[in-house]
Parts: sequence; C-alpha cells; structure tokens
Amino acid sequence: MIQPRTAPGVEGDTRHMPLLLVADPDEAQVKDLADALELEGIRVAGVADGARALLQVGALSPNAVLISAGLPVLGAVDLITAIRADRDLPVLLGVGDADAEQAVQALKAGATACVARPYRAHELLPIVGAVQPAAGPDRNVLTVGYVQIDLDAYQVHCRGKLTHLPLREFQLLAFLMRHADKTVTRRQIMRHVWQSDQLTSGTTNTLAVHVKRLRRRLGDHDDKLIQTVRSVGYRLVTPPGDSAP
Repeated sequence: MIQPRTAPGVEGDTRHMPLLLVADPDEAQVKDLADALELEGIRVAGVADGARALLQVGALSPNAVLISAGLPVLGAVDLITAIRADRDLPVLLGVGDADAEQAVQALKAGATACVARPYRAHELLPIVGAVQPAAGPDRNVLTVGYVQIDLDAYQVHCRGKLTHLPLREFQLLAFLMRHADKTVTRRQIMRHVWQSDQLTSGTTNTLAVHVKRLRRRLGDHDDKLIQTVRSVGYRLVTPPGDSAP
C-alpha cells in the first residue's frame, strides 16, 4: 500500500489536505499520480486490490476514491456498490478503451464519474480539489524550522515573534510551507495563490516582488529560507539545525 505522505519538515498540515484513495494494481501509475497531486495539495494513498480498498475506506476516511476498472479480488462495480451502501463521497472509475460496458455498470452502481486511465492529474483536480476535509479539534498549524503559520488564526510567528503579513504574502507562505523542501513552479504558485493560469512577464514580476517582500518580513536576507530555482520557481527549505518556535 502506498501511504499518504507528509512534506519533510512540515508538521500538522496533512489532516487539512484532501485525501484521495486510489485502488489500482499498477503501483507505478499510482506513484506518478501521487507525485503530481501532492504538489497540488492533495494526499494520495494507494492499494492494489478491491478488498484492501474497502478496508482502507473505513480506516482512512478518504475525501474521494479512484477505482481502476481492472481491479482484482473485489471488482470495481462491487466495490462501488459496497462504498455507496454507507458513504456519500466522490467515487471515480478509471477506464480504458475496452471498459465501456463496465463504465455503464459502475455509473449505475453509483460512480460519480469516469476518468481516463492512465490518469492525468489535471482531470482529477476539479473533483478532488473541491473536496475539503472536515476540521479537526486541533488548530491548523504548519511549522518549518523557525517559521510557524496558523492557518485558522491567520498568524505567523518567526523565531517565536508574531510577524504581520498581508493576505497575499500569507497565502504565498502557506503554499510554500505545504511543499517545504520541494520546488514549486511559478505556474503552480499563480494557480493556487492568485487563482490564475496566466504566466506572463507581468505576473512573473508580481510574484518576484511578493517573494522579495516575504523574505524581508521573515528576515531571510540571504535567500536561504526561500530559494529561487532559476527559470522554474521557488523552494522553501527547512533550515538546518533550527528548531520549531
């Protein structure tokens, strides 16, 4: 089973990210999908057969389920029927060219929609990304090195001191911290922070200005916390030897 992962150096965030359970015997395909969706703020857990998928639906309480039409042990239609017996959540069926009849049966059993297999992350995002996990009793707090951000209270602490950030810089920091130690592209930042898919010289300059201001407010004068990845984007790096505030 592929377990949902946490970005290195980030604490307390994964409960507040949507979880997609993928039931598919092709582990390599599931891993590729997990890598792509993780950058979009979605966790992925994978199982290889329908019987284990049914167990994990109860154990993990995923926000959505993606099922391969060629699922072994417990077939896709039977699995969808079992899920629909007591749960109301998006259930997607991954289909190929030869799965037309099974797609009809799955939709009758309660599947939400069919998606093409091999999977494409951008086709799944509108469905899975719209589902938000229920808030838990603990606060939604991310911690990377000496920076801590409270997403519920809209507060940032840097080296233990409260640091004021304008809303856009707060959203930018939250996105970078969710993907700590990983490079995120400018297009990904624009999509999730500015809700725009346009990447022009103007938007690139706007992003650079906000990153510069964010660095200054966090005391990152040597660009060691928020690093620029030339021609790609940015990476927020867990400071070596630093502890949480």
